[in-house]
Amino acid sequence: MEFLEMANYNLSLNVQQAVSKIQSYQVTLVESLQKLKNLTRRVEVMELGGISYTELDFELLKLEIREMESLAIQLRASFNGSSALVETLFVEIQNISIMVNQLESHDKNNVLAVKREIASLRKRLEDCEKHQDNPAVPSVPYGTCKHGGIQNISKPFVVQLNYLGFAYKFGGWGKDSMLEADQDIHWVAPLTTDGRSMNSIRFYPSYDDLLLYKKPTDKVLTKPIAYNNIDYSSSGQGGGVIMFNESMYYNCYNTRDLCKFNTKTNAVERKTFTDATFNNRFSYASTQWQDIDLAADEDGLWVIYSTEQNAGNIIISKLNSTSMIVEKTWTTSQYKLGVTNSFMVCGILYATRTLNTRREEIFYMYDTKTGTEGKLSIPFDKMMENIQSLSYNPNDHKLYMYNDGYLVTYDLNYKPLSKTIR
Repeated sequence: MEFLEMANYNLSLNVQQAVSKIQSYQVTLVESLQKLKNLTRRVEVMELGGISYTELDFELLKLEIREMESLAIQLRASFNGSSALVETLFVEIQNISIMVNQLESHDKNNVLAVKREIASLRKRLEDCEKHQDNPAVPSVPYGTCKHGGIQNISKPFVVQLNYLGFAYKFGGWGKDSMLEADQDIHWVAPLTTDGRSMNSIRFYPSYDDLLLYKKPTDKVLTKPIAYNNIDYSSSGQGGGVIMFNESMYYNCYNTRDLCKFNTKTNAVERKTFTDATFNNRFSYASTQWQDIDLAADEDGLWVIYSTEQNAGNIIISKLNSTSMIVEKTWTTSQYKLGVTNSFMVCGILYATRTLNTRREEIFYMYDTKTGTEGKLSIPFDKMMENIQSLSYNPNDHKLYMYNDGYLVTYDLNYKPLSKTIR
């Protein structure tokens, strides 16, 4: 009987413990059901458009930033002495943290642009972590040609969609390409949807303002005239526009003239470009109306075009940026319609062609210093299928691409200098 009483007592305790657990589980279940109901209501509101999907991403963004800050601090400690690269990355991480806070309060729909920049910073941190015992070879100083030409091109970095939207697939963008020019100001120039006319140019005072669509200044190139008509004579044609020394250079609308628009005074100068074809006679293979393409590099201002006399092959001319007079000209054997776009680096023309819808290739070069041309193969990725404009900036060694409406940049990597210093 004593044994049975003890067993009954223990059984009672076990039952009481089980009942307590069941009651606890019931409370937890009720809380979980309430959370599920709340989440269901939130999803229903989202589906009805009451809340932006991107609002749910900010906490994840902040978490990623905190993780990168922690990694950067660890890298700081692991390097022997100071590391300029790690310090730069740490500052950039802090800057993007500020940017996320601004986006959260001002422009939540642009969270994708910040995600891409975070991904880029994370990749750079990972690369830095992998190679902390093997520091990279110092890069080529900006504004110099102490290298052996382009070796390869980075992955594309998508800054954002142009401010007018996806329908505006044609245009150009970048910064002032003159050496030592102000690099804070960014310009964006979407063309009309038919890809022909550039009627206005938008300027942002900084890169952060570009990301946030803040503080824009629009320069309108058209003028109203009598009887509700519009004067397009100062508008641009095609995406071959470049900014050089606070002026925009481009092909004037419906002519073979070059236009120079002073961004400070709004004055427009023009110069007839004798013999150059225009109005879609010899544009690039992937874009129309770009018969005349302006470019800039360490050596100054260039124009890339074709003539009937040269049977549509590319011609390169060095321009005086003040007078727009041609200083010297080089003819090539490369047919312009066989090229998707081109740009200049250290006096060398580089031309691209399509490999497939996601890959492009630099396949041709012409060196104006030596008068030699040749074939090469430098493949690189692209986000969208068609390249509408491609330009180089010697102040940061980047390519600026307008890619089916998206603003994209690439970093150029150079071969080591061989025998002669240019």
